[in-house]
Amino acid sequence: MGSASRPANRRRTAPERRTVVTGIGVVAPNGIGADVFWKSTQEGISVLDRVTREGCEQLPLRVGGEVRDFEPGAMVEDRFLVQTDRFTHFGMAAADLALADARLGRADYEKFPFGVGVVTASGSGGGEFGQRELQQLWGRGSRFVGPYQSIAWFYAASTGQISIRGGFKGPCGVVCSDEAGGLDAIAHAAGAVVRGTDAVVVGSAEAPLAPYSVVCQLGYEDLSRADDPERAYRPFTAEACGFAPAEGGAMLVVEEESAALARGVRPRARIAGHAATFTGPGNWAASREGLARAVRGALEAAGAAPEEIDVVFADALGTPEADRAEALAIADALGSHGTRVPVTAPKTGIGRAYCGGPVLDAAAAVMAMEHGLVPPTPNVFDVCHDLDVVTGKARRMPLRTALVLSRGLMGSNAALVLRSAAPE
Repeated sequence: MGSASRPANRRRTAPERRTVVTGIGVVAPNGIGADVFWKSTQEGISVLDRVTREGCEQLPLRVGGEVRDFEPGAMVEDRFLVQTDRFTHFGMAAADLALADARLGRADYEKFPFGVGVVTASGSGGGEFGQRELQQLWGRGSRFVGPYQSIAWFYAASTGQISIRGGFKGPCGVVCSDEAGGLDAIAHAAGAVVRGTDAVVVGSAEAPLAPYSVVCQLGYEDLSRADDPERAYRPFTAEACGFAPAEGGAMLVVEEESAALARGVRPRARIAGHAATFTGPGNWAASREGLARAVRGALEAAGAAPEEIDVVFADALGTPEADRAEALAIADALGSHGTRVPVTAPKTGIGRAYCGGPVLDAAAAVMAMEHGLVPPTPNVFDVCHDLDVVTGKARRMPLRTALVLSRGLMGSNAALVLRSAAPE
């Protein structure tokens, strides 16, 4: 009887939960901390240089982006350091910086420990730690292999250690979807917030410049073997010869908008839309359609028209075929606006940090919107594609909506739309 007498138009709907970025933590080749990273990024400073990590001297990879001013013991407790690889040291340090930026302290989240989750993305896990333990195994015997070998190399190690160290008991996960996983992780975190989680610490940091990891990468045809740091990574130019790898990355704090405002925290940006596709490895021509489809999906999810995009942070792989596919994908998805919208790729100054790279781009996009400034693309001058690539110096202009693109060497494609949190 009750259901029959209830008016059809009285159905209740839950209020919309919007996900915002409230904290940014960065450990990158061009700086530790979001402010230092942004200062270098907006000035277009390139820190690409010869790889100096021990054991890499005789390898054919010459140029990369190293994090050289990072002291793990100054940011991570000894008991965690001995259990973890360099990629997790970066992740834990960046998570601390993001939590501090969001002003989300233990006094806040101990009240709702099951309301805070952790999501990271990883391309390869802890290669340096794994190499050291394998050397012990074959050089000295099994009794000299430490117990943490079972977990430190694992691609999920950063998620686990960040959640244990912080006391976060909410939904946790790790995304393994190629380099595009950095953007997919952000979308995964945003979805958790929409479904009811209060906050998620999300992002990625990589450490691919240890000897074993470098040897694994030498199978990538797209890896630059150039000797000159100024010429090793030049996407969208006739001199494009591949990408320079990098270590480091970024972590973000994302949370529900009204909860952030109730804490007295000003959101830095809103996560508006995301989409991902897969077009298979070794086929950059196919990534044109896949990336364009991802862009359209992200725009649809964000409720944004192509002409609303104010800046594109490009994937910028750095090979002629891949660059051409991306330029065409931007035109396919954004129409005539695709040839006019400013395009930037700050990663050409620091290297491509695999899953950490697109999270660094997302962090840069947030700060670009805050400052009304499109950062330049270091080491890139003579663009040979029909794109408005920002080169030389930063371009000042109002920015309300940013599009971040990422593709992986194994065929993943992702697009993320971010909106400014500033009042209209």
